[in-house]
Amino acid sequence: MAKPLVVTIPHQLGVAEARRRLEHAFAEMTAKLPGGAARIDQRWDGDVLRFAALISGQEITGSMAVLADAVRLEVILPGILGLLSGKIGGRLKDEGQKLLKCLRGSTRAFGAAHHDVYS
Repeated sequence: MAKPLVVTIPHQLGVAEARRRLEHAFAEMTAKLPGGAARIDQRWDGDVLRFAALISGQEITGSMAVLADAVRLEVILPGILGLLSGKIGGRLKDEGQKLLKCLRGSTRAFGAAHHDVYS
């Protein structure tokens, strides 16, 4: 079995807001995938999102645990993707930090525009 890629992204949002942002970003990302080219299954167990994706014949599985001060992402990358785990991990951390910034305004998450709404 492949060694999991683990990325921890600190935040100051609290569990509810961090989870809201992740739910929104994940929904945007899956909506942008070409029809028929990918299948993504996801389910929440408390504050842990478990997911499995089949993209171009490659199965990617993992989880995102939303904690009070961080999000812990664990992903199993198959085959050649596993060899690129350093680059993929760096990109996931960068995009995750942008998503979970505690700043007002626009952020980019997983390559998609994401606008926060504050009251």
